[in-house]
Amino acid sequence: MNDTAIRALGLAKEYKIGEAQHNTLRDQIMAGARSLLRRGIKRQRHDRFWALRDVSFEVKKGEMVGIIGHNGAGKSTLLKILSRITEPTLGRAEIQGRVGSLLEVGTGFHFELTGRENVYLYGAILGMSKAEIDSKFKKIVEFSEIEQFLDTAVKHYSSGMYVRLAFAVAAHLDPEILLIDEVLSVGDLAFQRKCMEQARSLRESDATVVVVSHNMFSIKAMCDRVIYLSHGKVLADGTPAEIIPLYERDILGGAGELDTPRWAQARLGSDMEKRSVTVTGMQILDEVGQPRSVFDFGERVRVQVKYQIRQRSLRPNFVVALIRSDGISACNYSSSLDGLNVAPGPGEGEFELLLPPVKLVADLYAVHVMAWDEKFQQLYGAQIGGSFHVRHDLFNSHFGVYHEAADWSSPNSRGERVGENSAVKVETP
Repeated sequence: MNDTAIRALGLAKEYKIGEAQHNTLRDQIMAGARSLLRRGIKRQRHDRFWALRDVSFEVKKGEMVGIIGHNGAGKSTLLKILSRITEPTLGRAEIQGRVGSLLEVGTGFHFELTGRENVYLYGAILGMSKAEIDSKFKKIVEFSEIEQFLDTAVKHYSSGMYVRLAFAVAAHLDPEILLIDEVLSVGDLAFQRKCMEQARSLRESDATVVVVSHNMFSIKAMCDRVIYLSHGKVLADGTPAEIIPLYERDILGGAGELDTPRWAQARLGSDMEKRSVTVTGMQILDEVGQPRSVFDFGERVRVQVKYQIRQRSLRPNFVVALIRSDGISACNYSSSLDGLNVAPGPGEGEFELLLPPVKLVADLYAVHVMAWDEKFQQLYGAQIGGSFHVRHDLFNSHFGVYHEAADWSSPNSRGERVGENSAVKVETP
């Protein structure tokens, strides 16, 4: 008996930069009209871009597989091919079973139709008969939790409401294969957990689930296998414990602890012995001094740094920076600005920094330790001192860099104070 649900054989997808992809009749008619206007004009050269290259793998029935990778790695393109939304340029995908997919927010919806009408439209697109939708309609609406807006045109829906309705339809298709893109990062915490539980229940019924996510905690919690895509190719395939550390190391630029970050190499050179200041040791601890690599949102992080100053009379301004996995500098702390007078060199020294409660969104953060002058003009040293995760079930990069609760008021309110997370739960058309 064949127990393979998905088989990808040499999948490749090429796009032409600067040239529209004509997938529908309307696209082809418009392209034809534009070609008439451009007649006699020299044809523009289009660069070619391979979103996927020679991707091959198999997924067994009942597996829950996570697909991870940097932005632009080809994750969403792969799911579109598996969902038959787009055709591969080379290779083929073999799918054994009924497929439900939840890709971009609003895919399969018509903005001018109501939520009720879109349940039937999206269900039909996914392969459900009207009788089947009728029999499951009440459960779909209850799961989506947007019954009061069911007869409102979806063009007035928030992104979270799109996801609620789309996931409710896709999940009640009773798919044998469910493909989920990053859209579950939109919406409130309770609904995300509800979706996770639904995905797990599908797996228990021997359904196959493939999920794309940047949230490594979700991948660890849900998946027993991870495929790591990089530049359109399968870089690694294995258990979460094997693959996620590889991905996170690559996020840090392949640099190990106490290595020089790429941006500083040109300024400082490669010879550590010639630098005025070097970090000789560093530890990331929790508030009570225990080594940690994962912190919950709102916890405090303690950073201990040992260093050596080689230049006489030099009094460096140490900066500890938290750099998010996408390269964004999330926050910086300066010894000079915060009032610490570092003893002048030459010699060895150490300092400790207790960060305020970390309200950064859930992600991986590298700790960069730099030594500047007081005016931040001359760089004496810069090294990567390790990394840690911030964990939160809701707040991720869709919420920016950090989240701090605001004080809300309204003349229509009853005076009660709502919880921190409830603000994101209020969705009105």
